[in-house]
Amino acid sequence: MNFLGIIPARGGSKGVPRKNIKPICGHPLIAWTIKAAQDSKLLDRVIVSTEDDEIAAISREYGAEVLPRPKELAEDTTISRDVIAHALFETGASHSVLLQATSPVRSPGLVDRVIEAFKSGDWDSMATGSDHPLYPPHGVEHRRQDIKYVFVNDGSVIVSTAETVLAGSLFGKKAGTLVTSREENVDIDEEFDFWLAEKVLERVLGQGWDICPARRV
Repeated sequence: MNFLGIIPARGGSKGVPRKNIKPICGHPLIAWTIKAAQDSKLLDRVIVSTEDDEIAAISREYGAEVLPRPKELAEDTTISRDVIAHALFETGASHSVLLQATSPVRSPGLVDRVIEAFKSGDWDSMATGSDHPLYPPHGVEHRRQDIKYVFVNDGSVIVSTAETVLAGSLFGKKAGTLVTSREENVDIDEEFDFWLAEKVLERVLGQGWDICPARRV
């Protein structure tokens, strides 16, 4: 097995323009994910997949390897699986580890815990996320203890076999899950999420989490 860390970061973003390099707690957003990848002991290689020259330059400043992405894989309609498939084809890796730049809060060692969980069983994939309550429609009385839950992946870490991805799925039939803390479930999609993520980062950094990135050049 060899595990390829893939950080997708296209230049176009409609919700928050240029969000992948927007500063948060003193560093570009993508730098927090690069740091998490660099700290992993189980990733064999880490690449930032981008078509954008500025994102590529900033990623290299923080010590990341950049894999140029074709323009046709950087459209609004492009899905993560196609970007991962491109990276797998270019590198020949047997497993992908998707690390979304929009998930800046990862506890120390999280990436390796997910890979270890994947390796512990016969999985097609392993994803981080949280259990969300499924409430009945408004007006229907219910007891809290009767509420059911569904696992929702947060995109922070998703390990997949190359075979699964190239067959047209990130998850496959045997999809494992790893529930993470509420702090780690932050996913940035709009301006409010930036405010929330910054507050969470300030909190966990104050608690001693060693996750702060640093420029390498």
